[in-house]
Amino acid sequence: MTPELQGKVALITGGTSGIGRDASVLFAKAGAKVVVAGRREAEGKETINMVRAAAGDGIFVKADVSNAPDVEALVRKTVEKFGRLDIAFNNAGIEGEWVPITEQSEEDWDRTIDINLKGVWLCLKHEIRQMLKQGGGGAIVNMSSIAGLIGGGGAATYCASKHGVLGLTKCAALENGKSGIRVNAVCPAVIETDMAERLFADPGVNKFLLSLHSLGRFGRPTEIAEAVVWMCSDSASFMTGQSLTLDGGFLAGIHPTS
Repeated sequence: MTPELQGKVALITGGTSGIGRDASVLFAKAGAKVVVAGRREAEGKETINMVRAAAGDGIFVKADVSNAPDVEALVRKTVEKFGRLDIAFNNAGIEGEWVPITEQSEEDWDRTIDINLKGVWLCLKHEIRQMLKQGGGGAIVNMSSIAGLIGGGGAATYCASKHGVLGLTKCAALENGKSGIRVNAVCPAVIETDMAERLFADPGVNKFLLSLHSLGRFGRPTEIAEAVVWMCSDSASFMTGQSLTLDGGFLAGIHPTS
């Protein structure tokens, strides 16, 4: 990968594992200085070690994206360390409890929405403020999901949060386009992450979901990360307010029964 983001500063939330970790490394390989944020300090430092092994420069900042002071401090520490903020990947999220609506608890609703939706809103708020303070310009990608495009039985809270992320993305893009700040979202299907392993551990469920991906496999974290890096590069300079679906054919149409 050519250093297309040389001199840029990229902030990645949920960078302690999976897609966020792979994105952190790829941003570093593309020349960006990387700030990794997450709640798990040990895993965050592991990601930074991987960034440095890729000849990159970065820091880890412990932060809970559902907490406004944490997010404000995260952006402030980014600027204190590297002088500016050019790129953000708002990736942090949880799956919550997947049960029918009638069985879902208010506590789980609040926790899932706070991290998946309020967290993106808080990050956008403080990231965009900083980019405007610098004179405008920048690229932001929010993590949604195919669950932001369709419903899923038993996943109402998760789907609501991811649908909400797409609404936030469109609004932020409309409000900030003339300032040169691009805001987009990425919508993966099932990706080989710890979250997917937790959700789809049952062999029967796993087999059924695999059958819905016409490529015959689940996605790899790096495949999503590479798309995110592209979306934040000048190669995607005319893209804003959009959602990029990376689903292995999940949403292409009716699936064969065999």
